[in-house]
Parts: sequence; structure tokens; C-alpha cells
Amino acid sequence: MTQDYARTTYAVSGGYEIGMAEAGEGPAVVFLHGSGPGASGTSNFRSNAPAFVAAGYRVLLPDLIGYGASSKPEGIDYTLQLFADTVYEALAQAGVTSAVLVGNSLGGGIAMQLAFDHPGFVEKLVMMAPGCIEELPIYFAMPGIAKMKSSFGSPEFSLADQKALITNLVYDPSSIDDALVAERFAVARTQSKDVLARMRTPNLAPRLGELAMPILGFWGLQDDFCPASGAQRFLDACPDARFMTFNKVGHWVQVERSEEFNRYTLAFLRG
Repeated sequence: MTQDYARTTYAVSGGYEIGMAEAGEGPAVVFLHGSGPGASGTSNFRSNAPAFVAAGYRVLLPDLIGYGASSKPEGIDYTLQLFADTVYEALAQAGVTSAVLVGNSLGGGIAMQLAFDHPGFVEKLVMMAPGCIEELPIYFAMPGIAKMKSSFGSPEFSLADQKALITNLVYDPSSIDDALVAERFAVARTQSKDVLARMRTPNLAPRLGELAMPILGFWGLQDDFCPASGAQRFLDACPDARFMTFNKVGHWVQVERSEEFNRYTLAFLRG
């Protein structure tokens, strides 16, 4: 499926801009993408957003600061609070007063931070291998993140490097096509290296018990970026959580198992 989007740029604090794609009408569902060279809202959720629009939802896909069509400042720390605050300001300007948040990797951490900062704003959480529930050294030791930091830091970062990095996100390389690689490479060439080198994210695990809203989670057992053992943290701490794990699936459950992800998530949204 392909999807046409309205694209808007919102001015937020710090003199930054947040780009956002939007389609559909109905209750708001906000998709929050993860980190990595070339990441953007539309590229991370190209296999998912059209199904939610067709099901009667207003789909919003913000590009995080440092990514996509948003501002890409240099010489700053990319903190979780910065990501959350700038996204929230853009959503407020788009007229979103409450939403279901769908977050992958770093996007999952941002979704949790928004839930902590703005009680009542987040109706439900859907997360795919969410980050920010381990200490940073654990993430940096994961093979996928180690490769990502090493390659992106090179001045000779190439289209072939981009393809290799995206392939690391999945178990089955056939789920990655050349159009996706090219789309993300075009973004990666405009990004500051600080977006990875100076990323600062806290460990939110001690606060998981504060997430009282319904939570649906997905994790691939061959995830090389976020340890799949993290699912148990939610199940132990959160009062209303359920997680699904998938064998022979990597970090991008929403890509490798898109039909199942869409079906299960839409059923969860409908209650």
C-alpha cells in the first residue's frame, strides 16, 4: 500500500522545526520512529500507516529532531527530554490533545517520557522493542548499535553502508528494498553525527510501574539493538501490559511482520 501525506513544519522551542506527515481522519495515532542514520517517520512505518488510515484513524508521523525533515542541530546533546518536548509541541500545534502512541526503539522511550510528562495525553501505548529501559552501556554493547555508530561516524559513509545498516535491523534481508535504502540515505547525508554521538537517554525502567494505560508490545527474538529480555520488565511492572515475541524477527517487527502487527494493533485500539 502507498499513502499520500499532508506535510507540515512546526516551529518549536529552541528555534527548531519539527516536520510531520499526516493522513486520515478520526482518533489520533502518533507513530514515533527510532534512531539511526536516515530515520524518519514515513520510512519507519511505510508498511503500517496506510492500514491505520484505512481503519479510520488520523495518523501522524513526526520526524524527531535530528531526523527526517526536522531541524538537525550540531553541537548539542540529543536528550530524551529534547526529543519528547519538541514532538509534544508540534503535536499540540497540530491540535492533538490525546492520542495512542506507537513507538519503535527510541520512539518507545519518547512515548514513555510523554506519558510521564503529560498525564492524560496518552490513551494507549504500542511499542516495538522500546529503548530507554537499560543503561546506555548495555545498548552500546549490542552488535547492531555498535555497527551503526561505527559506520555512520565514517566520512566515507556510503549507500552500501546505509543498506548494511538497515539490513541489520531485520532478520530477513528480503524485507528491505532499494527504495527504502535510497530514501534513508538521502536523509543520512544531511544529519549531524551528534545525533548518535551525543545521544543521552536515561534508564526509565524504575518508572515503568507508573504507566497505568493499556500497553501492547512486540519484540523480535533476534533483535540486535534492544535486548528482548526487556519485555519482561513491562510485564513485571505495568498493571495492564501484554507483549508478543516473534522468532526469526529482528528489531523491526512492524516491517518483518507488518500484517500481523497491523492486525493485532488495530484490534487493541478497538478495545
